[in-house]
Amino acid sequence: MRKLPIFRSPRGRAAALAAVLAALSICAGDAVARSYPFSPHTRSVNDLGNQFVPFHARLWDLLHGRADGGLFLNWQSGFGTSFLPDFGTYLSSPFALLVGVFPRDRIDLAVYAVTLVKTGAAAAAMTWLLTALRRGRGREWAAVVLGASYALCGWSVIEAVYNPMWLDGLIAFPLLCLAAEWARTGRRPVLGTLLVTLAWVSNFYTAYMATLGAALVLVVRLVLEDGTRRERVRGLGRAVRTVLLGVGLAAPVLVPVFLGTRHAYPGWTRTFAPAAWPDVAARLLPATYSFFTPAVFLGTGALLLAGALAFHRAVPRTERLVWTGLVAGVALSLQWEPTHLLWHAFATPNGSPYRQTFVLSGLLVIAAWLSVASAWPDRRALLGGAGVLVLIGAGAASSALVTAWTYPLFAGGLVAVAGALVLARRGRYAVLAALLLVGAQAGQAAATTAYADRQRLGRLDDYAPWGERQRLQAAAVAEADGWPRYRTDPGLEQSTANDPLLVGGHGGAYYSSHTPDALTRTFLALGAGWTSNGRALHDLDNPVTDAVFSVGARVHMPRDPHQGWNRPDARPVTVTRAEAPPLVTVRQLPDGKERYGRSPFRNQEKLLGASVYTVPATTLRAADGTDAPDAGAYDYAVRVGTYTLRAACPAGSEVHLWAPDLFGHARLGGSEEVDYRGELPGRRAGLRKLGDGGGALAVSLRVARPGTVPHEAVGCLDRGRLADAVAGLKRTGATRVTVTGSGVRAELPTGTRGLAVLAAPRIAGWSCGGRPADSYLGLVAAPVSGDRPVLDCSYRPPGLKAGSLAGGVALLGLVAVGVIGRRRKGEA
Repeated sequence: MRKLPIFRSPRGRAAALAAVLAALSICAGDAVARSYPFSPHTRSVNDLGNQFVPFHARLWDLLHGRADGGLFLNWQSGFGTSFLPDFGTYLSSPFALLVGVFPRDRIDLAVYAVTLVKTGAAAAAMTWLLTALRRGRGREWAAVVLGASYALCGWSVIEAVYNPMWLDGLIAFPLLCLAAEWARTGRRPVLGTLLVTLAWVSNFYTAYMATLGAALVLVVRLVLEDGTRRERVRGLGRAVRTVLLGVGLAAPVLVPVFLGTRHAYPGWTRTFAPAAWPDVAARLLPATYSFFTPAVFLGTGALLLAGALAFHRAVPRTERLVWTGLVAGVALSLQWEPTHLLWHAFATPNGSPYRQTFVLSGLLVIAAWLSVASAWPDRRALLGGAGVLVLIGAGAASSALVTAWTYPLFAGGLVAVAGALVLARRGRYAVLAALLLVGAQAGQAAATTAYADRQRLGRLDDYAPWGERQRLQAAAVAEADGWPRYRTDPGLEQSTANDPLLVGGHGGAYYSSHTPDALTRTFLALGAGWTSNGRALHDLDNPVTDAVFSVGARVHMPRDPHQGWNRPDARPVTVTRAEAPPLVTVRQLPDGKERYGRSPFRNQEKLLGASVYTVPATTLRAADGTDAPDAGAYDYAVRVGTYTLRAACPAGSEVHLWAPDLFGHARLGGSEEVDYRGELPGRRAGLRKLGDGGGALAVSLRVARPGTVPHEAVGCLDRGRLADAVAGLKRTGATRVTVTGSGVRAELPTGTRGLAVLAAPRIAGWSCGGRPADSYLGLVAAPVSGDRPVLDCSYRPPGLKAGSLAGGVALLGLVAVGVIGRRRKGEA
């Protein structure tokens, strides 16, 4: 077989070897930690299992033509949400397409494979960049190790490995540095622009940080080059043009993502606090873990060589000073709030505040390469570099992040790398030197990966990979499916916060950085539960809201032990069915603007258009008989302990309890105990059914954490009145509904006049009949009348038109650049 062109050169082979080394090191660490897929221990922690795996499952469905909705509209989550912002945030990397070649029930393995491929691609890209900055002939094997060390930095194997879209930033940094290098030298203007586009489309967030880092590298290269001032200015101008055109080509995705963020419900707000310097030093060493410190670990080889640069006399003095100063300056910028905000687009992120760490890791690797590219470091340089590492190790001694494995791995790596570099200077031992350097890097990276795997499982929420539970849930949903005549909800006993994406169906559950403000506030009014401060909405699981949102079938699962339910639950998988109105119903045109109040019971009645609840007065007493004190005008204050909530309902009522701030349990008489996990504002417990009853009621509360219980906590539902309301909505609702990936069309009974209401949240982007859709208590609505009334609504993600226009202009600019470049080349 003929070799691919890229593998015919030493640079190409070096890049490929770096990719293999990085991927194998990750696999070795995961195998040592007995993590999936090498053992049953799940690797799906935090948002990986709760968010990213389900979104990749939806991508699989899109690729295979099985998704309800399309690239613009997701009918499965949140009763209908925008999908393009989610796609541009989580799925727009070309590597994500690899999930399509795996079976759907191996979606966890598919995401793991994507992670490995991205890690390998980052190693290859960095290796290629290093040999582009300085060829280093005969030392390409050192570039292999350094490229792999970059891809295996602590930020990658500890944080980005369960945020797979961040790995696109790890790839983007060397690619953008390469594009900047081409701009500086006036080469490959079209390819450089396309690399910028690729980076920004794949993951705009980390691409922004990578662009800042590449700009710093470009400035250093311009300062150190021998050209005239005019040549430097022209090189900088070409680089700016490359970035502007590249980002412009990405605008059809970027602008909807930006506006999706603007329309999202506000998440957590945090204030930046710099990490303690001993902890910062500790994160340069192997086998440490922390969420709020910069994970700069690279392996002893890269750190030793980077430290040796300042003492390496074979490297020009100015170059040593400038590169060392750049690394030091970027390291300090991580700890200063103004520059921290600059790195993060002027907003402290929710979670790790050091997401730009991969740029510092890349700069350290470049500095390390410059130490060996021209000549192997001499004894003076090695001693200087070793001294820097000893200072780092001593500075980390007081940090609680240092583990029993940290210093042995660090010392062993230092001895192996120093020995490898001494042997490398004696040409005939180059193979042994390479084995020592590779072994030290792979061993430290694998150990750090294994340690991080174990730590994440102990500190973060975790979710089971696809297994028997998900198979049964998906089968139950598929069997009950009746879309678009009615929705089938995968159930409140969720496996993840995005069950509709993972196992199918059309439910209210939805978790994203783009969860619309309009959706969250509507769910808030109706009594839904949430986590992540309102970004992760739970299923409503209420007969009134099921009627409003046309839920005709609902799956009930055993509670998932991965959701913190420690008691065994042997209940079977069941499906309950109910009469449901069509997706489009008709209401009277409101006299004024309808508004929600405080009570979810009354709000549900407004949206249904009928009175179905009795909301009685309540009293709340502690176990010792004392009345619970008030917490403001509307709530009781409760402490840890037991309470009795008393109320009276009409005979034959279905009793529901609304206690959004209750963390504990509630029980009505001999009915099953109901779990509540509220802790406002981050967690909100949903309105839940307690059982059937009438007359005087006593609800037992076991409170595990201090909180509040509303005065109007009890709602008594009359199922007969609810059935009458549903029958009325069915009688006047749509006779035919057609749903597409970008809208809905509904035919209504002849002579219908009023307000047609679509059972979907009125998020930004909906239009009906060519004009922006109205909102009926948070749902899409539009007036209808005539002999053959039709509701015809379409959805276009906000910003798509403006982004497409910007992309078109950028494309024209790129074509012009290409034509001018060809003309100049021909004239030359």
